[in-house]
Amino acid sequence: MHIEKTALDGVLILTPTRFGDRRGFFSESWNRKRMAQADLDIDFVQDNHSVSAQVGTVRGLHFQAPPHAQAKLVRCGRGALFDVAVDIRRGSPSYGQWIGEELSFENGRQLLIPTGFAHGFITREPDTEICYKCDAYYAADADGAVRWDSCGIDWGFDGTPILSDKDAAAPALSDFDTPFVWEGPAS
Repeated sequence: MHIEKTALDGVLILTPTRFGDRRGFFSESWNRKRMAQADLDIDFVQDNHSVSAQVGTVRGLHFQAPPHAQAKLVRCGRGALFDVAVDIRRGSPSYGQWIGEELSFENGRQLLIPTGFAHGFITREPDTEICYKCDAYYAADADGAVRWDSCGIDWGFDGTPILSDKDAAAPALSDFDTPFVWEGPAS
């Protein structure tokens, strides 16, 4: 597993090794023991899987508020997407900054998003599947969102995105009262 730091403290790119032959490939997308050796001892409790039928589908920017805050490990099971994490921790030196990464079935890359970050993505191919692990269970009363177009993200898409009503009505980052507080650099 190759692990890369990003410009946002705590957000990492994980690229599992693929072992391939004429049949295809095998890859470990998560190995708790190996990740603990890399100081990534995360106790994932829930896996989520969604499919977006059309190119230009935006989901996000979502988060779960404390005490149900979630770290996520995101990968693309089929197709391609542009995955984004936005720092929404009050007092953070990188508050409001974002990082984006192309995740696809082909490149096998994953984005590890810690708590205190909003998460979203836009699909690049039809019938794109996103699979992600969470370290806390979903709680409807902790569900939150920041409007997808309020953080200066370059989504790399010129058309009109496909949004849910909830995502279209989410507050702009400038009007958002974050439930997260920055506690210093990640270790």
